[in-house]
Amino acid sequence: MRIPISAAALAVGGSLALAGLTMPAAHAVGTDQECRSLGIANGYGEFIEGDDTHTPDAEGAVAVGGNADFTGGFSVGQELTAAELDALPGKNALVVAGKITGHNTQVMKGNGVYGAKADAAVVQAHAGGIAQGASPIDFKAEFAKLRAASTSLAAVPQTAGATVQTEGTKLTFSGGDAKYNSFTVDAAKLQGAKDVFVKVPAGSVTVINVTGGTYDMAAAGTTGFHLWDAGKSAFVLDDKLQSAASGAIRAKLLWNFPTATKVVKNSQAAWAGTVLAPNAAFDLGSGGPVNGSVIAASLTGKGGAETHHYPFTGCLPGTVVPTPSVTPPVVVPPVGPSGTPTVPATATPGTSASPSGTPSVPATGKPGTSASPSPSASSSAVAAAATAAPSGSASPSAQANAGGNLAHTGSGPVVPLAIGGAVVIAAGAGIVVAARRKAARKA
Repeated sequence: MRIPISAAALAVGGSLALAGLTMPAAHAVGTDQECRSLGIANGYGEFIEGDDTHTPDAEGAVAVGGNADFTGGFSVGQELTAAELDALPGKNALVVAGKITGHNTQVMKGNGVYGAKADAAVVQAHAGGIAQGASPIDFKAEFAKLRAASTSLAAVPQTAGATVQTEGTKLTFSGGDAKYNSFTVDAAKLQGAKDVFVKVPAGSVTVINVTGGTYDMAAAGTTGFHLWDAGKSAFVLDDKLQSAASGAIRAKLLWNFPTATKVVKNSQAAWAGTVLAPNAAFDLGSGGPVNGSVIAASLTGKGGAETHHYPFTGCLPGTVVPTPSVTPPVVVPPVGPSGTPTVPATATPGTSASPSGTPSVPATGKPGTSASPSPSASSSAVAAAATAAPSGSASPSAQANAGGNLAHTGSGPVVPLAIGGAVVIAAGAGIVVAARRKAARKA
């Protein structure tokens, strides 16, 4: 019997197609999406396109595309891990493309590099080296990507079932999606809140898109950001010493200001989460810290207005990778009384029928030989796989390419795998036909 041969061929094709259908991308938002981060900016607690005027410290790494004024003293990178340092360009915890002004800049971990000759500045590295040279970061290119990402994130509709509710001076964001929650709020409504509450499942990525040209936290005197802790069934005021779900909520919380030109944090409250404001002059004020990263056009801050090292770890929606939802069927032609395979006029992918209904033999093969499937068989299988692919996910995550050309950590060859599986299936069908034809001739 020839059945073991054809069964093996079909099994190989089926397993490849199944892999293409079910294999998720690494760290994916969904099984059909790549995971994208904020690119190089993801590694820095302050990632500034222009000038940065700040004191006294940033717990994470700092990258400045313009000049840095650290007059009064500034320390960088105290809380960086060895793995985080290794991921930075040249292990540079401090990058200043322009000039450094100040007399006591301390790079606690890693290296430092600055562009223009410092004016009597004292820059010391405690566990690395300091050098004058070209910036290892192309700030113009990175901010072009960040602006595109910010715009795309803002275009994602608010997650189904998610709400933004105002009760007096209390503003609450509530979302129940376990993977991705998107909210949209006007800057005027946000800055009118004295207390901000965020209730989402731990582990979900949360993006709060803030519309408008300016946002000033000092307008209403915001006093705190409260994150929901499911284990405690209560909101927890985010601070350095405490956070909901051991910091899992704020680690994946992103405040997106796609059109703002000015953002003022001036408040004693600790702002929980990372702030993406690529077009804005960001004023940290002189009060509480940002418990996350700040990505902005420029930055100023002093006193207790620090940036605490809680980098954004969320997986942002990336390019949708369509995945065929149905494996193209493989129909084995029935064998007629004479032993010749009979094929109806509507032949299935993998066979090329002649007007008489008998499978035609490719020009490259001879009757009675196990010839390779004809080009028409392969192209038909590929076409079947393509038409079986859905147009895209209906989830909010799938409705925008939020990553632009930013770094992605997922693997995306889902469609090639699926098409490859379909082609192998077609080949299996060809083997079946050829094997039965050979048996018929011998008979």
